[in-house]
Amino acid sequence: MSPLTPLSQTLLSAKRRKGVSFAELETLLQRDEVWIASLLYGQATASPEEAEKLLAALDLDPELANELTAPPVKGCLDPEVPTDPLIYRFYEIMQVYGLPLKDVIQEKFGDGIMSAIDFTMEVDKVEDPAGNRVKVTMCGKFLPYKKW
Repeated sequence: MSPLTPLSQTLLSAKRRKGVSFAELETLLQRDEVWIASLLYGQATASPEEAEKLLAALDLDPELANELTAPPVKGCLDPEVPTDPLIYRFYEIMQVYGLPLKDVIQEKFGDGIMSAIDFTMEVDKVEDPAGNRVKVTMCGKFLPYKKW
């Protein structure tokens, strides 16, 4: 069973059919390629203008704009351990480094969390003679826990 909604399947199929990259859509929509990917996967909300541009670029029915501009249900991965190898590595990273990251962040900032709402993420390719590397940069606002 696919974890993708019918809308996501339609959008991703059209993207493949048109042969456009997320980076090309970034130029068109003036949004980061990771945010655009999250939109296609049903994890972000488009403005009416963004929906119109995206649907036109993918030659899709403008009627789909209503679905793209509606707030989605976020975090739809099953609670089980992911089996896709690439997604699993992020899960593994959090299993191995999650508590150390939490400790380091709270040592520097205090008791709180990194926002996933006021947040950006970039994916870069780093050339390396020993094998190209993936560089993921996450930047989230620190939100301290309140005392009352």
